[in-house]
Amino acid sequence: MMEHNEEVYDVTIIGGGPAGLFAAFYAGLREMKVKVIEAQSQLGGKVHVYPQKMIWDIGGMTPINGSGLIEQMIEQGLTFEPTIELQQTITKMNKLDSHIFELETDQQKIHYSKTVIMAVGAGVIDPIKLDAENASLYENSNLYYSVKSIADFKDKTVLISGGGSSAVDWANELAPVAKQVILIYRGDDFKAHESDVSKLARNNVEYRTHTEITALLGDDSINEVKTLNNQTNKTDTLSVDAVLVNHGYNRNHQLMTESGLQIELKDNYFIQGNVLGESNIPGLYGAGDILSHEGKLHLIAGAFQDAANVVNCAKRYLDPEAQKVALVSSHNARFKEKNKEYLYTK
Repeated sequence: MMEHNEEVYDVTIIGGGPAGLFAAFYAGLREMKVKVIEAQSQLGGKVHVYPQKMIWDIGGMTPINGSGLIEQMIEQGLTFEPTIELQQTITKMNKLDSHIFELETDQQKIHYSKTVIMAVGAGVIDPIKLDAENASLYENSNLYYSVKSIADFKDKTVLISGGGSSAVDWANELAPVAKQVILIYRGDDFKAHESDVSKLARNNVEYRTHTEITALLGDDSINEVKTLNNQTNKTDTLSVDAVLVNHGYNRNHQLMTESGLQIELKDNYFIQGNVLGESNIPGLYGAGDILSHEGKLHLIAGAFQDAANVVNCAKRYLDPEAQKVALVSSHNARFKEKNKEYLYTK
């Protein structure tokens, strides 16, 4: 039975990554009633894939790792206390005769909103799990699908499985701290930039192509891995302290392809919008990686600009007499009391 959340919000933001969180902040700044619906159990979006990576290309911000950026984005995004709904995936959208959007989730809940901002990136991201018997038993010990702390691999023999940019990148990143890094890939050639592949040898990374994991051995944690060379059918057993799997991600495209709305899409997924993030559906906007247009900037900084643009459009959609943009924060009365916390207590 569907649970109806009868309260109608000015804007509902689908996705709690960089674009969604900044949109929540900026909509709150514009005195809009805001709800954020996030499919994962935590806010932060795709940045959770690279929590230890350093990010240099956000204007005015000194280098920060993914985890630090997530903390700051969440703190900013919650400034004006938006309603947050976690672990809910929107499965269907409709627009009622009253011009209110009806959003149905996989948790049998229905939400209502006057406008909607799609900030779902490239879809709900889940790592492709290792296809080996009992692999799930080691996920709480030494089988990893992402690197949350480089220190977890210090002085260890690490086996990395994968042939893309992420696998090669982590092999080079972990080599200076690990005792040994072994990189295996079932294909012919690593699908990474040539300069990164060439670093493997300089970093003393042992790498093998045409090689895949067939079994994980150990009691509470993995201590040996059986591998197979799929060209020669030769098997091998490697002693390891940790296994890192980078086999890519499953992406859920259901919302964009099966929505009750006829959203104009590019490549059957991305919202085909304009530079302001407006879609062909009045009141429905795109921000971040989900948005496609000729001047698109595929950086986190670009996601922030998208967010401000679509919030301004949504505000004017609801109130055509509203200012086109929010008053800048340095002169905005909404920060008068909040500024005191930073000026006099921090």
